[in-house]
Amino acid sequence: MNDNAGRPASALRTGLHLGRWLLRILLSLLLLLAICWAALALWIDGPESRIVAGVLAGSLLIGTVVSAVLVRPFRRAAACVAVLFTLVLAWWLALTPSNDRNWQPDVARLPTATLDGSLLTIHNIRSFNYRDVDEYDERWITATYDLNELVGYDIFFSFWGPTAYGHTISSWEFADGRHLAISIETRKEVGESYSALRGFFRQFELYYVVAEETDVIKLRTNYRGERVELYRIYTPDNGAEKMLLNYVSDMNELATKPKWYNALTHNCTTTIWRHAKAVGSSFPLDWRLLANGYVLQLAYQLGTVNTSMSLEALQRASDITAKARQAGDDDDFSRQIRIGLPARPTQLPEWRRAES
Repeated sequence: MNDNAGRPASALRTGLHLGRWLLRILLSLLLLLAICWAALALWIDGPESRIVAGVLAGSLLIGTVVSAVLVRPFRRAAACVAVLFTLVLAWWLALTPSNDRNWQPDVARLPTATLDGSLLTIHNIRSFNYRDVDEYDERWITATYDLNELVGYDIFFSFWGPTAYGHTISSWEFADGRHLAISIETRKEVGESYSALRGFFRQFELYYVVAEETDVIKLRTNYRGERVELYRIYTPDNGAEKMLLNYVSDMNELATKPKWYNALTHNCTTTIWRHAKAVGSSFPLDWRLLANGYVLQLAYQLGTVNTSMSLEALQRASDITAKARQAGDDDDFSRQIRIGLPARPTQLPEWRRAES
Protein backbone atom coordinates (compact mmCIF):
# COMPACT_ATOMS: atom_id res chain seq x y z
CA MET A 1 0.00 0.00 0.00
CA ASN A 2 2.83 2.38 0.82
CA ASP A 3 4.57 1.27 -2.40
CA ASN A 4 1.49 2.13 -4.45
CA ALA A 5 1.19 5.54 -2.80
CA GLY A 6 4.85 6.26 -3.45
CA ARG A 7 4.75 5.49 -7.15
CA PRO A 8 2.83 8.64 -8.26
CA ALA A 9 5.15 10.82 -6.19
CA SER A 10 8.21 9.11 -7.67
CA ALA A 11 6.85 9.50 -11.20
CA LEU A 12 6.19 13.18 -10.54
CA ARG A 13 9.75 13.70 -9.31
CA THR A 14 11.09 11.87 -12.37
CA GLY A 15 8.94 14.02 -14.69
CA LEU A 16 10.09 17.25 -13.02
CA HIS A 17 13.71 16.12 -13.21
CA LEU A 18 13.34 15.29 -16.90
CA GLY A 19 11.62 18.63 -17.54
CA ARG A 20 14.49 20.51 -15.88
CA TRP A 21 17.01 18.68 -18.02
CA LEU A 22 15.06 19.40 -21.20
CA LEU A 23 14.80 23.07 -20.23
CA ARG A 24 18.53 23.13 -19.51
CA ILE A 25 19.31 21.60 -22.92
CA LEU A 26 17.04 24.08 -24.70
CA LEU A 27 18.56 27.06 -22.88
CA SER A 28 22.06 25.75 -23.62
CA LEU A 29 21.28 25.53 -27.35
CA LEU A 30 19.84 29.06 -27.40
CA LEU A 31 22.90 30.43 -25.60
CA LEU A 32 25.20 28.52 -27.94
CA LEU A 33 23.50 30.06 -30.99
CA ALA A 34 23.62 33.50 -29.37
CA ILE A 35 27.34 33.22 -28.62
CA CYS A 36 28.13 31.92 -32.12
CA TRP A 37 26.29 34.93 -33.56
CA ALA A 38 28.13 37.28 -31.18
CA ALA A 39 31.51 35.81 -32.17
CA LEU A 40 30.67 36.31 -35.85
CA ALA A 41 29.53 39.87 -35.11
CA LEU A 42 32.89 40.62 -33.47
CA TRP A 43 34.75 39.07 -36.39
CA ILE A 44 32.69 40.69 -39.17
CA ASP A 45 31.66 44.03 -37.65
CA GLY A 46 34.55 44.40 -35.22
CA PRO A 47 37.89 46.19 -35.67
CA GLU A 48 39.39 46.33 -39.15
CA SER A 49 42.47 44.57 -37.82
CA ARG A 50 41.85 40.85 -38.33
CA ILE A 51 44.18 40.10 -35.43
CA VAL A 52 42.25 42.29 -32.98
CA ALA A 53 38.88 41.05 -34.25
CA GLY A 54 40.08 37.46 -33.97
CA VAL A 55 41.33 38.00 -30.42
CA LEU A 56 37.99 39.50 -29.38
CA ALA A 57 35.95 36.70 -30.98
CA GLY A 58 38.28 34.04 -29.54
CA SER A 59 38.16 35.61 -26.08
CA LEU A 60 34.38 35.52 -26.18
CA LEU A 61 34.36 31.84 -27.07
CA ILE A 62 36.96 31.01 -24.39
CA GLY A 63 35.02 32.98 -21.79
CA THR A 64 31.90 31.04 -22.73
CA VAL A 65 33.65 27.66 -22.39
CA VAL A 66 35.20 28.65 -19.04
CA SER A 67 31.82 29.78 -17.71
CA ALA A 68 30.12 26.58 -18.90
CA VAL A 69 32.77 24.28 -17.40
CA LEU A 70 33.82 25.99 -14.17
CA VAL A 71 30.86 28.04 -12.97
CA ARG A 72 28.26 26.25 -10.87
CA PRO A 73 25.33 25.88 -10.52
CA PHE A 74 24.03 25.81 -14.09
CA ARG A 75 21.85 28.89 -13.73
CA ARG A 76 24.89 30.96 -12.68
CA ALA A 77 26.90 29.69 -15.66
CA ALA A 78 24.00 30.49 -17.98
CA ALA A 79 23.78 33.99 -16.49
CA CYS A 80 27.51 34.56 -17.14
CA VAL A 81 27.15 33.51 -20.78
CA ALA A 82 24.04 35.66 -21.17
CA VAL A 83 25.96 38.67 -19.83
CA LEU A 84 28.75 38.10 -22.36
CA PHE A 85 26.20 37.95 -25.18
CA THR A 86 24.38 41.05 -23.90
CA LEU A 87 27.59 43.07 -23.86
CA VAL A 88 28.32 42.19 -27.49
CA LEU A 89 24.71 42.85 -28.52
CA ALA A 90 24.76 46.29 -26.85
CA TRP A 91 27.96 47.18 -28.73
CA TRP A 92 26.53 45.86 -32.02
CA LEU A 93 23.28 47.80 -31.70
CA ALA A 94 25.29 50.98 -31.08
CA LEU A 95 27.02 50.73 -34.49
CA THR A 96 25.73 53.60 -36.63
CA PRO A 97 25.31 53.70 -40.42
CA SER A 98 26.70 56.58 -42.46
CA ASN A 99 26.14 58.43 -45.72
CA ASP A 100 29.75 59.64 -45.72
CA ARG A 101 31.88 56.88 -47.22
CA ASN A 102 33.90 56.27 -50.39
CA TRP A 103 30.96 54.88 -52.37
CA GLN A 104 31.05 52.99 -55.63
CA PRO A 105 29.95 55.27 -58.53
CA ASP A 106 26.65 53.44 -59.16
CA VAL A 107 25.43 54.18 -55.60
CA ALA A 108 27.28 57.43 -55.04
CA ARG A 109 24.23 59.73 -55.17
CA LEU A 110 21.22 59.55 -52.91
CA PRO A 111 17.83 59.97 -54.61
CA THR A 112 15.43 62.52 -53.13
CA ALA A 113 12.00 63.75 -54.18
CA THR A 114 9.54 66.61 -53.77
CA LEU A 115 5.79 66.61 -54.27
CA ASP A 116 3.88 69.60 -55.65
CA GLY A 117 0.21 68.69 -55.95
CA SER A 118 0.16 65.64 -58.21
CA LEU A 119 3.64 66.34 -59.62
CA LEU A 120 6.39 64.19 -58.14
CA THR A 121 9.93 65.37 -58.96
CA ILE A 122 12.74 62.92 -58.27
CA HIS A 123 16.41 63.84 -58.25
CA ASN A 124 19.35 61.49 -58.89
CA ILE A 125 17.53 58.91 -60.98
CA ARG A 126 20.14 56.53 -62.33
CA SER A 127 20.20 56.22 -66.13
CA PHE A 128 23.59 54.68 -66.89
CA ASN A 129 24.64 53.47 -70.32
CA TYR A 130 26.34 50.08 -69.85
CA ARG A 131 29.00 48.47 -72.01
CA ASP A 132 29.65 45.71 -69.47
CA VAL A 133 28.83 45.01 -65.81
CA ASP A 134 31.56 47.35 -64.55
CA GLU A 135 31.91 49.57 -67.63
CA TYR A 136 29.36 52.33 -68.02
CA ASP A 137 28.79 55.99 -68.72
CA GLU A 138 27.39 57.71 -65.63
CA ARG A 139 24.19 59.66 -66.09
CA TRP A 140 22.03 60.95 -63.25
CA ILE A 141 18.82 62.73 -64.16
CA THR A 142 15.94 64.64 -62.58
CA ALA A 143 12.43 63.83 -63.79
CA THR A 144 8.87 64.83 -62.91
CA TYR A 145 5.98 62.36 -62.90
CA ASP A 146 2.29 63.21 -62.76
CA LEU A 147 0.65 60.89 -60.23
CA ASN A 148 -2.68 61.45 -61.98
CA GLU A 149 -1.12 59.62 -64.96
CA LEU A 150 0.00 56.61 -62.91
CA VAL A 151 -1.20 53.44 -64.66
CA GLY A 152 -0.10 50.69 -62.29
CA TYR A 153 2.51 48.83 -60.31
CA ASP A 154 4.77 45.97 -61.47
CA ILE A 155 7.31 43.66 -59.84
CA PHE A 156 10.41 42.14 -61.45
CA PHE A 157 11.96 38.91 -60.14
CA SER A 158 15.59 38.43 -61.10
CA PHE A 159 17.38 35.07 -60.70
CA TRP A 160 21.10 34.40 -61.09
CA GLY A 161 21.17 30.76 -59.99
CA PRO A 162 18.86 28.57 -57.89
CA THR A 163 15.33 29.95 -57.97
CA ALA A 164 14.58 29.62 -54.24
CA TYR A 165 15.93 33.14 -53.85
CA GLY A 166 16.24 36.08 -56.21
CA HIS A 167 16.04 39.85 -56.31
CA THR A 168 12.81 41.86 -56.48
CA ILE A 169 12.45 45.28 -58.12
CA SER A 170 9.38 47.51 -58.04
CA SER A 171 8.32 49.55 -61.05
CA TRP A 172 5.58 52.12 -61.64
CA GLU A 173 4.04 52.63 -65.09
CA PHE A 174 2.79 56.00 -66.32
CA ALA A 175 0.39 56.81 -69.15
CA ASP A 176 3.10 58.61 -71.14
CA GLY A 177 5.03 55.33 -71.48
CA ARG A 178 7.64 56.05 -68.83
CA HIS A 179 8.49 53.58 -66.07
CA LEU A 180 10.13 54.34 -62.75
CA ALA A 181 11.99 51.41 -61.16
CA ILE A 182 13.17 51.20 -57.55
CA SER A 183 15.51 48.44 -56.42
CA ILE A 184 16.28 48.03 -52.72
CA GLU A 185 19.95 47.09 -52.43
CA THR A 186 23.15 47.45 -50.42
CA ARG A 187 25.19 50.62 -50.73
CA LYS A 188 28.70 49.35 -51.35
CA GLU A 189 31.98 51.17 -50.91
CA VAL A 190 34.78 51.16 -53.46
CA GLY A 191 36.43 47.73 -53.44
CA GLU A 192 33.53 46.16 -51.54
CA SER A 193 31.40 43.29 -52.81
CA TYR A 194 28.21 41.75 -51.49
CA SER A 195 28.39 38.73 -49.24
CA ALA A 196 25.29 36.79 -48.17
CA LEU A 197 26.83 36.14 -44.73
CA ARG A 198 27.94 39.74 -44.19
CA GLY A 199 24.46 40.85 -45.24
CA PHE A 200 23.14 39.54 -41.91
CA PHE A 201 25.43 41.90 -40.02
CA ARG A 202 26.07 45.65 -40.09
CA GLN A 203 28.29 45.81 -43.14
CA PHE A 204 26.11 47.59 -45.69
CA GLU A 205 23.89 50.64 -45.64
CA LEU A 206 20.42 50.36 -47.15
CA TYR A 207 20.14 51.99 -50.59
CA TYR A 208 17.21 52.69 -52.93
CA VAL A 209 18.37 52.45 -56.54
CA VAL A 210 15.88 54.74 -58.30
CA ALA A 211 16.43 54.16 -61.99
CA GLU A 212 15.04 53.86 -65.46
CA GLU A 213 14.36 50.28 -66.54
CA THR A 214 16.96 50.68 -69.30
CA ASP A 215 19.45 50.84 -66.44
CA VAL A 216 18.48 48.57 -63.57
CA ILE A 217 16.64 45.86 -65.58
CA LYS A 218 18.82 45.79 -68.70
CA LEU A 219 21.90 45.57 -66.47
CA ARG A 220 20.62 42.26 -65.10
CA THR A 221 19.30 40.69 -68.29
CA ASN A 222 21.85 41.88 -70.84
CA TYR A 223 25.08 42.16 -68.85
CA ARG A 224 24.85 40.06 -65.70
CA GLY A 225 23.18 37.20 -67.54
CA GLU A 226 20.31 36.89 -65.08
CA ARG A 227 16.84 35.54 -65.85
CA VAL A 228 14.13 38.11 -65.18
CA GLU A 229 10.37 37.75 -64.84
CA LEU A 230 7.89 40.65 -64.84
CA TYR A 231 4.46 40.61 -63.19
CA ARG A 232 1.71 43.22 -63.28
CA ILE A 233 0.18 43.57 -59.83
CA TYR A 234 -3.40 44.24 -58.70
CA THR A 235 -3.33 47.32 -56.44
CA PRO A 236 -6.85 48.46 -55.47
CA ASP A 237 -7.83 51.71 -53.73
CA ASN A 238 -5.10 53.79 -55.37
CA GLY A 239 -2.53 51.37 -53.95
CA ALA A 240 0.11 52.00 -56.62
CA GLU A 241 0.26 55.72 -55.81
CA LYS A 242 0.25 55.07 -52.05
CA MET A 243 3.11 52.61 -52.46
CA LEU A 244 5.17 55.04 -54.51
CA LEU A 245 4.68 57.87 -52.02
CA ASN A 246 5.60 55.54 -49.16
CA TYR A 247 8.81 54.62 -51.00
CA VAL A 248 9.51 58.32 -51.52
CA SER A 249 9.05 59.04 -47.82
CA ASP A 250 11.62 56.40 -46.83
CA MET A 251 13.92 57.46 -49.66
CA ASN A 252 13.97 61.06 -48.43
CA GLU A 253 14.54 59.90 -44.86
CA LEU A 254 17.56 57.82 -45.90
CA ALA A 255 19.16 60.95 -47.37
CA THR A 256 19.44 62.42 -43.85
CA LYS A 257 19.16 59.34 -41.63
CA PRO A 258 20.91 56.28 -43.10
CA LYS A 259 19.86 52.76 -42.10
CA TRP A 260 21.53 49.37 -42.13
CA TYR A 261 20.65 46.77 -44.73
CA ASN A 262 19.91 43.34 -43.27
CA ALA A 263 19.52 40.19 -45.34
CA LEU A 264 16.77 38.96 -43.00
CA THR A 265 14.77 41.99 -41.87
CA HIS A 266 15.61 44.77 -44.36
CA ASN A 267 16.16 43.11 -47.73
CA CYS A 268 14.74 43.65 -51.21
CA THR A 269 11.51 41.71 -50.53
CA THR A 270 10.75 42.26 -46.85
CA THR A 271 11.13 46.01 -47.39
CA ILE A 272 8.56 45.88 -50.21
CA TRP A 273 6.27 44.03 -47.80
CA ARG A 274 6.81 46.77 -45.21
CA HIS A 275 5.83 49.42 -47.75
CA ALA A 276 2.75 47.43 -48.78
CA LYS A 277 1.63 46.98 -45.17
CA ALA A 278 2.21 50.67 -44.48
CA VAL A 279 -0.40 51.58 -47.12
CA GLY A 280 -2.97 49.05 -45.95
CA SER A 281 -2.16 45.92 -47.98
CA SER A 282 -3.50 42.61 -46.65
CA PHE A 283 -0.45 40.75 -48.01
CA PRO A 284 0.41 38.45 -45.06
CA LEU A 285 3.71 37.87 -43.34
CA ASP A 286 4.79 34.56 -44.83
CA TRP A 287 7.92 32.36 -44.93
CA ARG A 288 8.01 32.89 -48.70
CA LEU A 289 9.05 36.51 -48.15
CA LEU A 290 12.42 35.12 -47.05
CA ALA A 291 12.64 32.42 -49.73
CA ASN A 292 11.33 34.98 -52.19
CA GLY A 293 11.58 32.65 -55.17
CA TYR A 294 8.26 31.33 -53.90
CA VAL A 295 6.56 34.71 -53.43
CA LEU A 296 4.85 34.33 -56.81
CA GLN A 297 3.04 31.25 -55.47
CA LEU A 298 1.73 33.35 -52.58
CA ALA A 299 0.71 36.21 -54.90
CA TYR A 300 -1.11 33.72 -57.14
CA GLN A 301 -2.97 32.29 -54.14
CA LEU A 302 -4.00 35.81 -53.12
CA GLY A 303 -5.04 36.76 -56.66
CA THR A 304 -2.77 39.80 -56.90
CA VAL A 305 -1.25 38.56 -60.18
CA ASN A 306 -3.00 37.33 -63.32
CA THR A 307 -4.79 34.06 -62.47
CA SER A 308 -6.57 33.55 -65.81
CA MET A 309 -3.95 30.89 -66.61
CA SER A 310 -2.07 28.29 -64.61
CA LEU A 311 0.83 29.37 -62.42
CA GLU A 312 3.28 27.56 -64.70
CA ALA A 313 1.87 29.28 -67.81
CA LEU A 314 2.00 32.64 -66.05
CA GLN A 315 5.68 32.14 -65.23
CA ARG A 316 6.52 31.19 -68.80
CA ALA A 317 4.64 34.19 -70.22
CA SER A 318 6.25 36.54 -67.70
CA ASP A 319 9.86 35.65 -68.51
CA ILE A 320 11.08 38.81 -70.27
CA THR A 321 14.77 37.83 -70.51
CA ALA A 322 14.85 37.09 -74.24
CA LYS A 323 12.79 40.16 -75.08
CA ALA A 324 15.10 42.37 -73.03
CA ARG A 325 18.17 41.03 -74.80
CA GLN A 326 16.52 41.46 -78.17
CA ALA A 327 15.50 45.04 -77.32
CA GLY A 328 19.11 45.87 -76.49
CA ASP A 329 19.71 49.61 -76.50
CA ASP A 330 16.33 50.47 -78.02
CA ASP A 331 14.79 53.57 -76.44
CA ASP A 332 11.49 51.67 -76.39
CA PHE A 333 12.94 49.02 -74.07
CA SER A 334 10.15 49.12 -71.46
CA ARG A 335 7.37 48.73 -74.02
CA GLN A 336 9.14 45.91 -75.83
CA ILE A 337 9.66 43.78 -72.73
CA ARG A 338 5.93 44.08 -72.00
CA ILE A 339 4.75 42.82 -75.40
CA GLY A 340 2.65 39.71 -74.79
CA LEU A 341 2.84 40.11 -71.02
CA PRO A 342 -0.24 38.82 -69.10
CA ALA A 343 -2.60 41.69 -68.31
CA ARG A 344 -2.73 43.44 -64.97
CA PRO A 345 -5.73 42.17 -62.92
CA THR A 346 -8.51 44.72 -62.54
CA GLN A 347 -10.17 42.83 -59.71
CA LEU A 348 -9.60 39.85 -57.47
CA PRO A 349 -10.51 36.44 -58.90
CA GLU A 350 -13.99 35.16 -58.06
CA TRP A 351 -12.84 32.74 -55.36
CA ARG A 352 -11.02 35.58 -53.55
CA ARG A 353 -14.04 37.86 -53.77
CA ALA A 354 -16.16 35.08 -52.28
CA GLU A 355 -13.71 34.75 -49.37
CA SER A 356 -13.88 38.50 -48.76
